[in-house]
Amino acid sequence: MLLEAVGSALLGLALALAAGHRFPRRLPSQRLVVPTGVAGGLFGAFVTHSALGPGHALATLGGALVLSVALLSLLVRPARRRTQQIGANA
Repeated sequence: MLLEAVGSALLGLALALAAGHRFPRRLPSQRLVVPTGVAGGLFGAFVTHSALGPGHALATLGGALVLSVALLSLLVRPARRRTQQIGANA
């Protein structure tokens, strides 16, 4: 169980750092992104481990991955689009 928790926290950390590197303008500060990824990984591992029980390490890490990605996706801001305003009197 301890290795699952450490693994899921590291997985959430890696996902958060990768997301922060890949989408720096669409995510808020790294001070918010990194703890969100780690917390998502830990909570996902907790939920999956509680549902499946012991002995399902890969499934537990999969649940950590899914919930971490889901929480990080909630932080993504929409892309800014350049809109051309066409005047009505043109």
